Amino acid sequence: MRIAVDVMGGDHAPDAILKGCVAALEDLPKDDTLVLVGPRHVIQDYLDDRGVKDTRVEIEHADEVIHMDESPAKAVRAKPESSIVKMARLGSEKAPKSGPGAYCDVVLSAGNTGACVAAGIMHMRRLSHVHRPGIAVSMPAFKGPVVMIDCGANPEPKPVHLWQYAVMAAEVAKCTLGIQNPRIAQMNIGSEEAKGTDIVKQTRDLLKATPGMNYVGYVEGRDLFEGVADVIVTDGFVGNTMLKMAEGLAKSLFGALAAEIINYDPHLMSQIEPVFRQIYKKNDYHEYGGAPLLGVNGAMFIAHGSSEAKTIKNAIRNCRNFVNSGVNDAIRKRLDEVGSLGGVLANVGVDA
Repeated sequence: MRIAVDVMGGDHAPDAILKGCVAALEDLPKDDTLVLVGPRHVIQDYLDDRGVKDTRVEIEHADEVIHMDESPAKAVRAKPESSIVKMARLGSEKAPKSGPGAYCDVVLSAGNTGACVAAGIMHMRRLSHVHRPGIAVSMPAFKGPVVMIDCGANPEPKPVHLWQYAVMAAEVAKCTLGIQNPRIAQMNIGSEEAKGTDIVKQTRDLLKATPGMNYVGYVEGRDLFEGVADVIVTDGFVGNTMLKMAEGLAKSLFGALAAEIINYDPHLMSQIEPVFRQIYKKNDYHEYGGAPLLGVNGAMFIAHGSSEAKTIKNAIRNCRNFVNSGVNDAIRKRLDEVGSLGGVLANVGVDA
């Protein structure tokens, strides 16, 4: 497997990204390849300084960088030699099968999310029937992981976009979590049928009308970790806000608990610290690494902007698992089954 990594993406790039890539080599199979995308001299100097001479590492030179504060679409067009754009090209079916710029099975970046999405759409293209790609995050919950989509790619979706997210995320739950008949729910301000915006209600009607869709209705924010659904569908604005709120809450809660225990009995902390570490590990986004952008014709993972070396190492592992799980093939098959749902769209009065 060939895995391309944008070494210039993220708040701590390039050092943290390169450090994570080098650490990932420890677990990478001997016939896999890491393609590091960025300025050749920066990457080569880093590898030379640390004595890394692994034949599984290739360098794809990119002398431009798209920064976090740049306009995504404009930057992707204005900087064709940027690390994000060149990374996306490597994940395109149009990439050559061998030699310089050879095709990669999956690409990964912790850079500008909007630019990653734009580059993915522009160069990797979209799967048949998909209108807008969405970011699907598998979040830890008390009764098992829950897939939330969208977490930042599309803040102003149409009902058909949300419907497609549900279709695609259901396949993620099946292929990566082993849930044969995932329960699909929508994030809403209440569980009552009458609540929600027109977009939420139209999406509900689409999901109800979809053959083979195990739709269970609306859920509220407090239900996210309660195991009431396996897939939760929402827009990119709400999804990204909830994701980062959950990250912050987990960190603050564990910090507060540790402080209270130490204050109560300093010796008690040494006894329960292993339990604390294990629980925190399950809720630490650095352990999960990144999330797939569903709907592009290939495999793209987007990691947290504040990714550290550990984040990138784990993201590379998750990239491999995603490709090996056959998610994209399952999504293609399912989308071909339901098609554009033209008949259903007409029946429920929703415009594509």
